[in-house]
Amino acid sequence: MYSPQSLHRWGITHSESMERLAYSQAMRDPMAMERANLLNMAKLSIKGLIESALSFGRTLDSDYPPLQQFFVVMEHCLKHGLRVKKSFLGFSKSLWGPLELVEKLCPEASEISASVRDLPGLKTPLGRARAWLRLALMQKRLADYLRLLITRKDLLSDFYEDSALMLEEEGAVIVGLLVGLNVIDANLCVKGEDLDSQVGVIDFSMYLKNDMDDYRSEERNSQIASILDQKNYVEELNRQLNSTVHGLHSRVDSLEKSNSKLIEELAIAKNNIIKLQEENQQLRSKNNLILMKAQHHLEVTQGDTSVERDTYKQSRQGLDEMYNEARRQLKEECQLRQDVENELVAQVSMKQEMELAMKLLEKDIHEKQDTLIGLRHQLDEVKAINVEMYQKMQSSDEEMKKKNDVISRLEEKTNQITATMKQLEQRLQEAERHRSSAEEGSRRFKLDFANKADSLQRQIELREKQLQQLETDLKIEREWRQTLQNDLDRERDMVSQLSTEALQINGLKKEFHRLQEENIQLKTICEDQEKALEELGSKLSESKLKIEDIKEANKALQGGQVWLKDKDATHCKLCEKEFSISRRKHHCRNCGEIFCNSCSDNELPLPASPKPVRVCDTCHALLLQRCSSTTT
Repeated sequence: MYSPQSLHRWGITHSESMERLAYSQAMRDPMAMERANLLNMAKLSIKGLIESALSFGRTLDSDYPPLQQFFVVMEHCLKHGLRVKKSFLGFSKSLWGPLELVEKLCPEASEISASVRDLPGLKTPLGRARAWLRLALMQKRLADYLRLLITRKDLLSDFYEDSALMLEEEGAVIVGLLVGLNVIDANLCVKGEDLDSQVGVIDFSMYLKNDMDDYRSEERNSQIASILDQKNYVEELNRQLNSTVHGLHSRVDSLEKSNSKLIEELAIAKNNIIKLQEENQQLRSKNNLILMKAQHHLEVTQGDTSVERDTYKQSRQGLDEMYNEARRQLKEECQLRQDVENELVAQVSMKQEMELAMKLLEKDIHEKQDTLIGLRHQLDEVKAINVEMYQKMQSSDEEMKKKNDVISRLEEKTNQITATMKQLEQRLQEAERHRSSAEEGSRRFKLDFANKADSLQRQIELREKQLQQLETDLKIEREWRQTLQNDLDRERDMVSQLSTEALQINGLKKEFHRLQEENIQLKTICEDQEKALEELGSKLSESKLKIEDIKEANKALQGGQVWLKDKDATHCKLCEKEFSISRRKHHCRNCGEIFCNSCSDNELPLPASPKPVRVCDTCHALLLQRCSSTTT
């Protein structure tokens, strides 16, 4: 190993030494060299595709050559370091395995995978992988899907070797480059293409550029930058709008769910209130009945006591017992009355609480009356449906009864059928006996028929031999006629070709004479234009000299003011507002600074220009003061 001091002595910098070390490591490791080459090819193909697509100016189709080369390069990058898998048919490398993992990592990719599986023309995993790449590019999510795939190296290690491109830093660099393809609009027809049998060969002639291409690319860079900025701005706005739309949809769904829950709770609360009111009425009616019974019982007991007082002296012991029993019944009835009164108090408190809840619910009811009207209509419909269902239930019960009757009839028929089956079995036995006798007769008939068939076969063979001889004779005659017809057709073609060539020669002679006349006319026009250009050049040189004199005079009048460049100004000098597409830049012809339209909407004649020109507000005020002071 060489130290930095020794490398500096030999005239080698640190960066050059690192490059040489990396090159030596790549030479030692062929996989690293392959990764570097694939990374360079990916850079060239992506850059060339973006530049050509932006200059092309419309959506790309599957026949566009740079797009085809991009898919070939991506296929080579994804194939690098693939593990060989055993199957029943032998060893194979498949791209479709790692690309199927994207469906598990990102649910949005399930649509692409499902559409690829449903394509009828694809039979191989390689064809499915190619179709998946084309659909992901049309969806503008190719970079996002591959980024998710690269982050899960634990899953990719099942499909790729340790030094594969997808498991190293070069894979992350290629995924970063793929983000630039979001500016391209592609419309690819996957159904009509034969993706299974395509041969992926990289065409290096597309990436060999000359000096003219470099010059044109430098001119296009400015246009491409502006187009990319505008497109990125529009896509960012589109993403923000999509996010806001999704948020609004989620809020609407949550509000609808909460509204439905509140409606259900309201209906439940109403049902509870109705039930409590019914129970309250039942308890009141029971209380009134109990009170009536108690009063009636008291009246009866009072009558009994009056009668017992009369007979008190006669049967005091019996009266005491009756009195004790009546008193015990009175206590029990009083206890029952007290319990009923306690229940009434509890029901009154419950009623007060329910009235408060009703007041709170009525506020919500007033806000949601429209929804309740719809729910009432739905309840009427449900009631009608319940009535229909009840009628159907009754009809189904009647049908069940009918079916039970039918089943009983069928059982009787089955008994009859079993009896008939026994009779049929006896008939079958008799039929088998007749069949055995018939088979013996057919055997005899077959023997007679075989003898006759042999004699006929011999006659057919003789006739076939005669036919073959006749067919050979006919073939010879047909071939002879075909050769004669071919000779005649060739001679006719030669005659027609010679006639057409003669006509073409006459036409070429006429065009040659016409082109000579046009050449003479163009030469005369060119000479006239050259003379006019010489005159215009002399006039332009004179006008340039005059303009330079005027500029020098203007600089002298302005005190050597410098004309500010457009690139140096981003805000207005007076109002300090930022320039944009709607707020444009304007130079003040007096001070040379840049202002917006509202701050330079003034025109005054200057010493250098007799016509009125644009002037800023400050220069306008100063020039007006000077004019007023000179006039006074």
